[in-house]
Amino acid sequence: MFSPASPPARRTAALLTGTLLLALAATGCGSGSGSGNGSGPGSAGGEVTSITALDYYTDESEHAQWGEMLDACGRSAGVKVEQTSVPGASLIPKVLQQASSRTLPDLLMLDNPDLQQIARTGALTPLDAYGIDADGFAEGIRSAGTYEGTVYGLAPNVSTVALVYNKDMLAEAGVAVPRTWDELKAAAAALTRPGRYGMAVDANPTFEGTWQFLPFLWSNGGDEKQLDTPQAAQALRLWVDLVNSGSMSKSVLNWTQADVHDQFVAGRTAMMINGPWRIPALNQDANLHWGVAPVPVPQLGQTPVTPLGGEVWTVPKGPSKARQEKAAQVLACLNSPANMLTAARQHFTVPSRTAVAAQYAEQTPSMAAFVGSVEAARARTGELGVRWPQAATGIHTAIQSALTGEQTPEEALRHAQRLATEN
Repeated sequence: MFSPASPPARRTAALLTGTLLLALAATGCGSGSGSGNGSGPGSAGGEVTSITALDYYTDESEHAQWGEMLDACGRSAGVKVEQTSVPGASLIPKVLQQASSRTLPDLLMLDNPDLQQIARTGALTPLDAYGIDADGFAEGIRSAGTYEGTVYGLAPNVSTVALVYNKDMLAEAGVAVPRTWDELKAAAAALTRPGRYGMAVDANPTFEGTWQFLPFLWSNGGDEKQLDTPQAAQALRLWVDLVNSGSMSKSVLNWTQADVHDQFVAGRTAMMINGPWRIPALNQDANLHWGVAPVPVPQLGQTPVTPLGGEVWTVPKGPSKARQEKAAQVLACLNSPANMLTAARQHFTVPSRTAVAAQYAEQTPSMAAFVGSVEAARARTGELGVRWPQAATGIHTAIQSALTGEQTPEEALRHAQRLATEN
């Protein structure tokens, strides 16, 4: 979500609009917009000594950590990597401006839901052209970097969401960690008392709210291609019931994932849906005893289907094939098993290669539930591609309408379906 702007905000960052898509196409990125290198070393006709990279890792430590990895991968490729980081909300406008002026970077990081819309313009090069394949990557991760059957981006690490719970509160109430929706409602009710709710989610009217709802929608067989189904209504009804019963605060309508985290740390909620990027902050409180479990599912034995967050690295088209080759070498290095493991340890993310992820889960038990969930996680654009933003808007609009009581879940989702299919 889009997070991963802070990591969680990035994981759920707003996607490109149709206007942006048309504007990008109009700049001619698909016909060889360059990397803005002009003449001199590393230009189209000379020796490549440096390449440029653009990302949104503006957090000081995160920028430094990715900078170190880019530097190391650059050295292995024989080039210096000139890294530029911009705020998450500024990345796509920056890409638009660079496409217009034909100064796209040699290496471009994108939030994974944005990839399809950028690839659709022809601005990106297929990774198989450089001998890079996605063998060993989880299916959902390959899907996140794929447009019309071709892989244009790969994510070294990804994230998703799980159920985080306060061990002391559950033990005091004699409540087991909930595995099913019925168990979740019962546990939330038993954990609720004055000054504390049993459960918390982010249900705000943004793509972040949609991101948090997807595990419930998808795990119940709901689908963004058709939102007005009984399966979708049952998932939304679960959230409505939690609020109406008093087990979940009505304030979730306005909470971000950061707000949900703050409520949990303050002891005002016993359970929450959140991502692994919260673990460093959770670890700062020595008196807070917490655990992580998969998101509860409708029936015992089912596997939760959660959304996939994370950033993909891509190689934009440019006038210099040599620069593209060097950028591809750096991209392949970032996606090496060793670097995946390093990044996972630094950022509490899940390595994209299944075997590496399993190794990481053994080493870091607090990440085991997230690693397990990534195996079945889905890319948000996997079904609708560039039409995903409309469906996402319909979903968080329906959540707001249903949780406020303005509409029943069924009515809200019928409206959501209309929004999702509008031209």
